[in-house]
Amino acid sequence: MTSRAEVAVLIDHTLLKPEATPASVEALVTEAKDLGVLAICVSPSMLPIADTAELLIATVVGFPSGQVKPEIKAAEAAQAVADGADEVDMVINIGQAIAGDFDAVEADIRGVVEASGTALVKVIIESAALNDEQIVEACRRAEAAGAGFVKTSTGFHPAGGASAHAVSLMRETVGDRLGVKASGGIRTVEAAEEMIAAGASRLGLSGSAGILGGLSD
Repeated sequence: MTSRAEVAVLIDHTLLKPEATPASVEALVTEAKDLGVLAICVSPSMLPIADTAELLIATVVGFPSGQVKPEIKAAEAAQAVADGADEVDMVINIGQAIAGDFDAVEADIRGVVEASGTALVKVIIESAALNDEQIVEACRRAEAAGAGFVKTSTGFHPAGGASAHAVSLMRETVGDRLGVKASGGIRTVEAAEEMIAAGASRLGLSGSAGILGGLSD
């Protein structure tokens, strides 16, 4: 079994519910510090956030549909970084990927990477909505565009969230050159460990406390 400390440093402690309030974000930050996780992930409207200490701050762009014009995604990323985001989790245009227009997908990603400056960009491919060939090509294009991570899911798509199969395929595609973030529907210790074993180097969790509580140091 993976230790509590080993899992904690992989976690983006996440609050992306539309009904989130400033008070709930403040509570998220407090809990994240108590848990010793790596980062928090919040909606861009919640930035800037004060008193985050050693926590990394991640936010989302083009979320959750990805159906946003590229120049708007880029502008959203630039604003998020100006507001203090260390990391930007962007959603690809999933329809373009399904249609096979991966040149457009790559250009969309590149625009966000360039707008984000030194901030780390994670590319959400919504893996449950894609077939294996589309997952592989989306990951290749994310790497070509200069992203630092590929990420499975928003957690909002009806097709589902992360799967060990998708994580394994994504890791096989990007090797050790990019990170792989598993996110969406990871609610148990067993699921978290399965994603790590499949190759995830980051976990997006809203129920971090429950999962970490099931592990020992």
